[in-house]
Amino acid sequence: LLLGSRRDQDSAAASSIRLVGRHPDKNPIMKHFDRPFRIIFCWDIDRFISHDGTVPLLPMNADAEAPQKTNFTTSDNVVLEAEYIIPSSCSAIAVLSHPHPLYGGDMRNIVIQDLFNRLPEASIAALRYNFRGVQNSAGSHGGGETEVFDSQGAFRFASALAQGKPVISVGYSFGADVSLTADDPTLAGWVGIAAPLALLAPHEMSAGADTRPTKLLVPENDQFRSVAEAQEICTNWKKTSVEAISGADHFFSTGTKTLSERVADFVVTFF
Repeated sequence: LLLGSRRDQDSAAASSIRLVGRHPDKNPIMKHFDRPFRIIFCWDIDRFISHDGTVPLLPMNADAEAPQKTNFTTSDNVVLEAEYIIPSSCSAIAVLSHPHPLYGGDMRNIVIQDLFNRLPEASIAALRYNFRGVQNSAGSHGGGETEVFDSQGAFRFASALAQGKPVISVGYSFGADVSLTADDPTLAGWVGIAAPLALLAPHEMSAGADTRPTKLLVPENDQFRSVAEAQEICTNWKKTSVEAISGADHFFSTGTKTLSERVADFVVTFF
């Protein structure tokens, strides 16, 4: 379905990806692919460098550590690159899954970057990783299906890093659909940000059939999946809440101001 316009944005190229499930109007989606790129590109460079006003002020953890580079191996023996921050005061660890790798998505996408920077300030450790075939990660793109192994490996690796603290999956766009489908006994819950709910079949997503808590954060003006559509799709999901992000679109072109706060609230509420 989408997703990526450049290194820090995900977009869509429906011709490259098999859609599963319903979308009310495919033509506007395809017409939208190229529209935001030039405008967002220039705006995001400045925003990515400065981060001024992009993230709410969370309770500051002065003991948040510097990022550490690492790698881990998936169950099908693919070695993936990753980075993590574990503050000395740590209540949980968030595993951050990035947007579509075929359209510029990687673990330094601006949404993932803000979460990675800010969650440790709220005493939530963060692990981000590149899907297979992205930058220094081995392997090749698997259309979202083999990437499920990547998310599962990241969950297990995060649990070991955080010494058994709750592991929360936090995926954005392509990374949301993949990580909502992935499961592992170490996982405590899911957050999906701007999830297309179409790349992989929603009825096959592990989060929907599970009693562990799931939060879907849907931009109010998402070009690819509306709040109402997300609510309808998730009607029968067992423990899922859908929350709109006011004023935001799929690319968060008005900023990622509320995301870290909403994710942190989810962790505090349940864990």
